[in-house]
Amino acid sequence: MEQLSFDNLLISEKHYTVTELTREIKFLIESSLPDIWVQGEISNFTHHSSGHMYFSLKDENSQISCVMWRSRNHNLFFTPQDGMKVIVRGRITVYEKRGNYQLDVIQIQPAGIGELQLAFEQLKNRLREEGLFSEEFKKPIPQFPARIGIVTSPTGAAIRDMITILHRRFPAIELIVNPVRVQGDGAATEIAQAIDEFNQYGNVDVMIVGRGGGSLEDLWAFNEEIVARAVFRSRIPVISAVGHEVDFSICDLVADLRAPTPSAAAELAVRSRQELLQTLQKDLQKMTAFILDDIKYKREKLQNIELSYAFHQPLDSVKQRSQRLDELKRNLATFISHKVTLSKETHDGLTQRLFLLDHRGVLKRGYSLCFRRSDRKLVKKATDLQIRDEIDIEFYEGHAIGTIDEISPDGKN
Repeated sequence: MEQLSFDNLLISEKHYTVTELTREIKFLIESSLPDIWVQGEISNFTHHSSGHMYFSLKDENSQISCVMWRSRNHNLFFTPQDGMKVIVRGRITVYEKRGNYQLDVIQIQPAGIGELQLAFEQLKNRLREEGLFSEEFKKPIPQFPARIGIVTSPTGAAIRDMITILHRRFPAIELIVNPVRVQGDGAATEIAQAIDEFNQYGNVDVMIVGRGGGSLEDLWAFNEEIVARAVFRSRIPVISAVGHEVDFSICDLVADLRAPTPSAAAELAVRSRQELLQTLQKDLQKMTAFILDDIKYKREKLQNIELSYAFHQPLDSVKQRSQRLDELKRNLATFISHKVTLSKETHDGLTQRLFLLDHRGVLKRGYSLCFRRSDRKLVKKATDLQIRDEIDIEFYEGHAIGTIDEISPDGKN
């Protein structure tokens, strides 16, 4: 019995390895599809520590993996986020390790809103949440600065306009210009550094930061975070003057005062000397008129007081009291004279009484006094004496000495 053989059924065509097939597909896709623009919604966004960005781009029915290398995404002005609708430009490539096709993103921009505008809104919202725009951190602009620092381009029309206006409004003002680039790569770093340098120098009363008008791209240096934080940490008050009146920048929002133009910033920074002199002159005239009116009013008031009875009443009171004093003096003199008279009369009466009581007055009327010589004791009755007592008889004039020979107690001889 013959053995069956299937050799004639085997296909002799060439076969591919997985790697060969993947590379073939990669070649066909990458060579046949040029750079393309694709619109969709970002999902599964990852900003890897390597700096590369990985995400998916999807619509209602499909999705495609995307990668944007660090060398391309470092210039993005905004941060892609899940749910954001974008338009990306890139090339279809195949990731051989997994056999997946993906979009190698070269450029990305928001759909319906510009990239710069989106970056502006993102930074504005973040800094607002941090409080950098809060009024409580705004520093007052000094009314009469002696020295102004200016951070701007040294060759633009803005600096010429500011210098002209500042010197016209107040010729004695001192200006210090720290020249910087105001657009292009590195401009934001120079602006932030100039602001820090003025703070290190310190001898500046107020600072003007800005430039003339331009497109959003031209003004972008003043929308970067490094400038915003330099303005916020400045100890010197900052006036932001970026672009035209319709232009708004992050620098405007953080600054202590926003000026619509650089020229307006110069007018806000310093008061006009002429206007100030006029104001002072008007104030002087008002003060002079007020003082003169006040003097006139007080003069009339004094005249009225001088003519009033109340003003003369003190003098009348003095006269009344002077008259009363004279009256009191007269009364006092009369009182004293009366007292002296009474005292004299009393004295005379007492003197007379004393005279009447004086023994010499009695003696003068013919009486005499008898004293016992031994003890000079007044003898009031005969029984106080004894025979042979010596006595001394005092008369009104003279004395008599004798001896007792006989005593009669009853007064009869």
